[in-house]
Amino acid sequence: MGYGFKIMIEGDYALFTRPELKVERVSYDVPTVSAMEGLIKSVYWKPAFRIVIDRIIVFNPIRFINIRRNEVKSKIPLSSVRAQMQGGTDKSPVLYASEERSQRASQILRDVKYGVEFHFELTGIRSDHEDESEEKHYNIMLRRLKKGQYFRQPCLGCREFAVRKIELVEEFDYSQIAPELKGDIDLGFMLYGIRFEDGGRPINGDWEHPQFSDKADALYYRPHMIDGVIDVGRYREAMKC
Repeated sequence: MGYGFKIMIEGDYALFTRPELKVERVSYDVPTVSAMEGLIKSVYWKPAFRIVIDRIIVFNPIRFINIRRNEVKSKIPLSSVRAQMQGGTDKSPVLYASEERSQRASQILRDVKYGVEFHFELTGIRSDHEDESEEKHYNIMLRRLKKGQYFRQPCLGCREFAVRKIELVEEFDYSQIAPELKGDIDLGFMLYGIRFEDGGRPINGDWEHPQFSDKADALYYRPHMIDGVIDVGRYREAMKC
């Protein structure tokens, strides 16, 4: 295991969307691993290392609230973007939100508080002009967490549900875990993340003119939350596609 961190995360709302419920958004009871990885990457990330979540601690009782949100139901076709980049004018890569808006119901979490323990591992991808040692990346991550810095707003599942507070801690105070979370709770199958076929490396082996694969598999795992603690590392070994 590489250099590790422990952080506390608080927010007013969170939405960790269940992929099996596509029409209306419904959140998992607890955060997904990929959502926590994305949140941490908002603080600091480089291709030279990957974020590995070790444990997720749920402190507040699991409470839901139902809301309705306006969402854009379409997206700009990639072909339109490519045509515009190549000087074409047939299809302008423009989307008007007022014409593509649809209202969807969402069941989201409220008043959330999580602890996340994670570390990073080097990927072997190196820059010609930079030192890619673990110590370097550890110190940068440590400094940014201490100062509350990030290069994009960290969010809890969806962009509009921003994190209210991120705090670096030495140890978690398990006495703050809500009594309702005591015991062994089977969380069922949850989305762990997306595994791309190319593993993040160009399939043509050329970093100057890289070509990546769009093929990917969804990975699921079946964790248990024991007294508010999800030992991600323990259940990661039994992941399924």
